[in-house]
Amino acid sequence: MDLIKLSRISMKHLITLHVMLDTLSVTECAERLCVSPSSVSKTLSQLRDNLNDELFYRHGNKLISTPLARRLGPTVHQMISDMNQIMTKEAFQPEVYEGSFSLAMRESTFELIAGGLYAHVLKKAPNVRFDIWSKDSIGFDGLTKGMLDFVILPHDLSQPPLVQNNLVWQTLFTDEMVCLMAHDHPLADKELTIENYLNYGHISIFDNDLSVPFFEMQLTQQHHKRKVVVNVADFGGAATMCHNSDLLFTCSKRWASNALQSKALVAKPLPFNYGKVAYSLVWHQPSMNDPAVRWLHQQILLLCGVEDKSAEID
Repeated sequence: MDLIKLSRISMKHLITLHVMLDTLSVTECAERLCVSPSSVSKTLSQLRDNLNDELFYRHGNKLISTPLARRLGPTVHQMISDMNQIMTKEAFQPEVYEGSFSLAMRESTFELIAGGLYAHVLKKAPNVRFDIWSKDSIGFDGLTKGMLDFVILPHDLSQPPLVQNNLVWQTLFTDEMVCLMAHDHPLADKELTIENYLNYGHISIFDNDLSVPFFEMQLTQQHHKRKVVVNVADFGGAATMCHNSDLLFTCSKRWASNALQSKALVAKPLPFNYGKVAYSLVWHQPSMNDPAVRWLHQQILLLCGVEDKSAEID
């Protein structure tokens, strides 16, 4: 262990690297840390010398992190979380907290959860800020890199993630699936059978973080594979395409019952066994060292009516 070399790297260097990996902007990093851009540049220069790596380089108008910087991200995030726990001796006080929370979800999840969550949290933590990202722009890697606190998404309960990375999954509520179609679809006034379900083209939701849904595999095994004509990132876009085509869209019943995009569509029960689906909360286990993140976790569970067995909710 090279103690002399390690002594040249301080928490200031690690925090700057952590925020730079999140923002990829010297200016935004400086604003978040309440220092000058030149101070951030100086800290990065010292860190580059100590690690013998460029860490960030410019490509056009954007800063790109090097492989080493990205590889260091989760470790640095864990170190900062551990130090924060050591320094935080008092109980978390939401009424005076002035930090921010970062979540990622699909637009459809936003419609069901985010609005109510923000109103609920704002009553208890009036100075908090939410950064809510689209799930298709920042996925599970954002959790391990410390860019996100939580991801909330609908999924097949038998659909495991492609990479675990010490992620924890907690079901917020279960749901059913329905088949949506345009009001003038040829099947709108007919019973939906497995034959006509498979005879039409389908709109599917893609998610690079998840494996093939159980219902897709079971449908293929028991009958045959459905014909996916269009892949989109979210329910809303799929519903819009349903309005103007004879394509079928299989989605969450809870979303379909509440979303404006689905109001002019016809919903029918699926003609096959599709297993179980749910909306889940996902986080990186080490992030629970942060009292603020633990508090937000409790509030999400409270809002969704889920018992939190790990801690008493305020």
